[in-house]
Amino acid sequence: MVSFKVLGQEYPLYTDAPEKDVQEILSLVKTQLENVGQASQHVLPANKIGILTSLNIASKYVKMKREYEEYKQRVEEQIALLSDKIENNF
Repeated sequence: MVSFKVLGQEYPLYTDAPEKDVQEILSLVKTQLENVGQASQHVLPANKIGILTSLNIASKYVKMKREYEEYKQRVEEQIALLSDKIENNF
């Protein structure tokens, strides 16, 4: 278990992830929370800042997932073309 503090509240995080990953995750979340908090000029309650932060992170995740799938498709197409070229030369 790892404890961390965000927006003035302490939270436990139960994970078996490597320490380096946990620190990177916590840093990302804290940064996103601070960005949302600053953008709203601290007029939003903590729970709304949390929801907006979650939506921002989810949006980035969906975009990266889509980009990865597109990349994977391009690579598979290139592999198929190279395979065809190799087979046609033998």
